[in-house]
Amino acid sequence: MALPIAPLLGIFADNVRKRGSVLPLTKARATGWARGLDIPRGGETVLYTGHMYQMTPLIDAMSAQMSTLENSFLTRFFGIGRVVNKFVNMTFFMGLTASAERTQRANQVLRDIVGLLREAKVEFGYLYEDEFYAGALLYDDGLDESFAAHARRVTAHLRKLGVRRLITVDPHTTQMFRQAYPLFVKDFDIEVRNYLEVLAEAGLEAAKPVDKEVVVHDSCIYARYVDIARQPRELLRAAGLSVREPKQAGKSTHCCGGPLESLFPAEAHRISGNRVDQLAAEGKNVVTMCPFCWVNLGNAAGDRLAVTDIATVLATSRSLPKAADTRKARLASPRTAARWPHRAGPAAIPSTPKP
Repeated sequence: MALPIAPLLGIFADNVRKRGSVLPLTKARATGWARGLDIPRGGETVLYTGHMYQMTPLIDAMSAQMSTLENSFLTRFFGIGRVVNKFVNMTFFMGLTASAERTQRANQVLRDIVGLLREAKVEFGYLYEDEFYAGALLYDDGLDESFAAHARRVTAHLRKLGVRRLITVDPHTTQMFRQAYPLFVKDFDIEVRNYLEVLAEAGLEAAKPVDKEVVVHDSCIYARYVDIARQPRELLRAAGLSVREPKQAGKSTHCCGGPLESLFPAEAHRISGNRVDQLAAEGKNVVTMCPFCWVNLGNAAGDRLAVTDIATVLATSRSLPKAADTRKARLASPRTAARWPHRAGPAAIPSTPKP
């Protein structure tokens, strides 16, 4: 018996309306990654995580649970589960089974992004508990009414905080703010750049070549919808790495299987297995740039491949100190210097692309 889609989508919509996210996170899970980094609070330019990397361990735990229920008679009780979820946040129980090791690795990705941006002399703040989920799963699953209300609420919140520019860290949050919000929010004028674009434009000095090849797995959203495919490769080569391409790459990239895993686990596993075969044909060290890709391909690959997020690969290849060791390198408050400064000096930000 297939998973009942209506109750699951209903739970997602209820969670966003009542708790602000499809998978509501505790403050510790949402912001704990930034502990000790001394990132200034708020400002006109902020690093925006959208909670996607922080959600990854919970989504993985949920997918594992859904896989065991996909053909179970228990699916007939999902409607009751939606009623219960309106009063009790069921996400809490998923957090109990989430992998501590995966949580640590997801947090490290965000810390590595901070380290890379600091090396590029980029100034930014962080909203901490004032950062909201961007709403990607609502948009992807066609819950337009719920997404529109959430997008308007998030935009009003950002404007109230005086945020004018976002540096996003994942493809889903990037697409939401760059392409989806302008469709649902009147006069959406917050500028959106992804950290890979910011780093590529910063002109990081080339590192010495290393004896390592990596196989690039493109995010479908990055490559097809927001035109981020060239920048990751430039950054990897500048970090001294040799880049190999799988059979399907760039705009023709093969899906990793996500985020189907929350609704159709078996199909998601089949798709990710096919992609692992393509990647394995080119090498063992695979670089991803999306939290869903990282988890789905990592699970499907097992011991066949080493699947690592691009932020960690870049930070490691450049021998950057762990972000926790850079806490003394405080940045000027973005309230007084809200721009994207880099080695070549301040530069104007191109207008946010419209869909």
